[in-house]
Amino acid sequence: MKQTTCLAGGIGAAKFLQGLVEIIPPEKLTIIVNTSDDIEMHGLHVSPDPDIIMYTLAGIVDEGKGWGMENDTFNCLNMLQKYGIETWFKLGDKDLATHIYRTQLLRSGLSLEEVTQRLCQSLKIGPRVLPMTNSKVVPQVITEAGKMHFEEYFVKRGAVDKVLDVILEGTQSANPASGVIESILDAEGIIVCPSNPIVSIGPIIAVNGVREALRETKAKVAAISPIVGGATIKGPADKLMEGLGLEASAFSVAALYKDFLDIFILDEVDKNSRMEIEELGIETIVTNTIMRSLEDKIELAKLTVEALN
Repeated sequence: MKQTTCLAGGIGAAKFLQGLVEIIPPEKLTIIVNTSDDIEMHGLHVSPDPDIIMYTLAGIVDEGKGWGMENDTFNCLNMLQKYGIETWFKLGDKDLATHIYRTQLLRSGLSLEEVTQRLCQSLKIGPRVLPMTNSKVVPQVITEAGKMHFEEYFVKRGAVDKVLDVILEGTQSANPASGVIESILDAEGIIVCPSNPIVSIGPIIAVNGVREALRETKAKVAAISPIVGGATIKGPADKLMEGLGLEASAFSVAALYKDFLDIFILDEVDKNSRMEIEELGIETIVTNTIMRSLEDKIELAKLTVEALN
């Protein structure tokens, strides 16, 4: 395969990409990353999904936590807490350097796309990492406790509130970052990573022209289910789906992507859903999708790439 494009967001995507970069040359890989989770904390622009992807590909992620940098300290946050400032969003001292640098560059007039490129160059990341848009898209979760940013719902409140709706604010005016549409139309294979379909992949394909490009591309499009046995491995995708009136299942994820999807990969636990998904006109592959080790990640990546050939 000459060129592969991935749609990615969150820990599941980061784990999968760890395996993918072992079998695809970095220069042959483009990663379109969700930026709807971006949030301002302590006056700094934080990009959770690009950061987990960058830290993982750079080999500096804290794999135990699934976020932030390994061996980080929290001295700054501890001091902020002494000043009475809310510190529910855990930003380590090394992690803060990324947000300080990103914010400085954005304030100097660079776009998020240009800033992301600079960060990747500094971290010596081989694949091309593209934010989905330079515009602001905000996932607002409507709950019984009120309307709140996704990060507040998930991190601050621990995803305990009953979800009534999810609104992606800003998508109508959000145009794709340069290279996003081209990387989809020119790809020889496209992979939708095992990411939250509502607030990670959903915002990417809601950006103007992206879903249309996925329909029009001549490349095969494969997706890996982030739902295993009716639940997520990490994150609240199942709760968000249920809040939108969707069953938290591999089938529901496939149905959300059915207009552009050629291949769907689901876990052995959900093998009974294979026939139902194939009735949507989607080729379905059953395998182990739980990525506990690097070997698991590589095997899943190999299977996905082979399916696209």
